[in-house]
Amino acid sequence: QVQLVESGGGLVQPGGSLRLSCSASGFTFSSYLMSWYRQAPGKERELVASITSGGDNTNYADSVKGRFTISRDNAKSTLYLQMNSLKPDDAAVYYCSVLRVIRRFWGQGTQVTVSS
Repeated sequence: QVQLVESGGGLVQPGGSLRLSCSASGFTFSSYLMSWYRQAPGKERELVASITSGGDNTNYADSVKGRFTISRDNAKSTLYLQMNSLKPDDAAVYYCSVLRVIRRFWGQGTQVTVSS
């Protein structure tokens, strides 16, 4: 079965950096577009970034362009999100996600808190 396990969240000061990881199993990771989403309290879940199966194309939400970088290591079945210049508005639970056929799968999420 599909499993997505995020890690790397935590508390960081504004302007700081974090690197999130998502370990995937139960499907052929290298064949699928992968995405990071986030959800802040009281807000809808939003797409942060996506990366194609081969890693050659990426897409970002306007709010994170130039600050976040999505990447993947297909040999390790792992997805990453490098987050720099973090702002309080970036605080949320971050989820790794994959769409297989008609079903979207989610990890359990990792909490990112940005506060001084």
